[in-house]
Amino acid sequence: MGTRRGPPAPTTQNGRVREAVTQARRIVVKIGSSSLTTATGGLDETRVDTLVDALAALAAAGREVVLVSSGAIAAGLAPLGLPRRPRDLATQQAAASVGQGLLIGRYAAGFARHRLTVGQVLLTVDDVTRRAHYRNAYRTLRKLLDLRAVPIVNENDTVATEEIRFGDNDRLAALVAALVDADLLVLLSDVDALWTGDPTRPGSTRITEVRGEADLAGVDIGGTGRAGVGTGGMVTKVEAARIATGFGIPVVLTAAPLAGDALAGQPVGTFFHPARRRPAARLFWLAHATAPRGRLHLDPGAVQAVVGRRKSLLPAGITAVDGTFTAGDPVDLVDVDGASVARGLVNYDAVELPGLLGRSTGELAAALGPAYEREVVHRDDLVLL
Repeated sequence: MGTRRGPPAPTTQNGRVREAVTQARRIVVKIGSSSLTTATGGLDETRVDTLVDALAALAAAGREVVLVSSGAIAAGLAPLGLPRRPRDLATQQAAASVGQGLLIGRYAAGFARHRLTVGQVLLTVDDVTRRAHYRNAYRTLRKLLDLRAVPIVNENDTVATEEIRFGDNDRLAALVAALVDADLLVLLSDVDALWTGDPTRPGSTRITEVRGEADLAGVDIGGTGRAGVGTGGMVTKVEAARIATGFGIPVVLTAAPLAGDALAGQPVGTFFHPARRRPAARLFWLAHATAPRGRLHLDPGAVQAVVGRRKSLLPAGITAVDGTFTAGDPVDLVDVDGASVARGLVNYDAVELPGLLGRSTGELAAALGPAYEREVVHRDDLVLL
């Protein structure tokens, strides 16, 4: 998030918030399960239509809208006779496979009332971290927007394993906002703003602006939503705001019924100010979207080359390998004390690397063939931590 400065006068603050929202041309909106469904499962058609109307108004004004929508698993509960959100992955995937069709069908019908077409985009972590995948995801979203369709994004819950899941759609929304180079991210919840504590308890106050981490000091961020059908809560929304604002994207956090006011630039909810500098997109996703599958231990020379000179990592600088991974997986690069200094996409399987350690690429090419004259992690696939 941006560097903390002294608070401006209220009129200046409100005007600045409205300007950031009203001038945003490309907007990502995320809505949670509890804002779309009943506590027992099933879609609340009135809530869906209210959201659709607000987003359609943006599209009618010539602005681009990407909707990141939770609700597939929750929508599948009632049709499958499940009394609550299942805890095991297989049943979650079954519920998602039923609910995703119901969810996208309801959105399609709602947007059709406004003569708008929707496109379903289901993503996994690999789709925003692996080079070929993220480029394809970007092209798909970009083409849908060019065709004046409304992309509706969700995690691909029916196939995602524990190892390749985003974990919550707040994080997914922040990464999608970075993927499409959005001007604004709007997080819609069942709470009207970020509060200093439980908003139902005396003494809690609404936070209207967040300029940096200092504004979050002492804030008691709760767990899952009130309805109990989602996976997020305020903690995941604040983390999503950190990710998006770190990429230079302002964030508005408010309740779903206030979506229209928020998108019209009214000073509702909490406004998170963006950082001034925007990092390289895919490396930013690598830092925030992935969990390392292993660790590569570097000698001091390799640490200096990677961190100090921004060079690729070669086999000669690696002293040990931990973990089970395959080529293309994210791994952490650690120094002699075991501290992570970088994360990157590795070009070798874990079982291949031990025999290559400490050897130059020229030596390896001569002994094993030209395919081994390559970096273990290329500098274009590295992000410093």
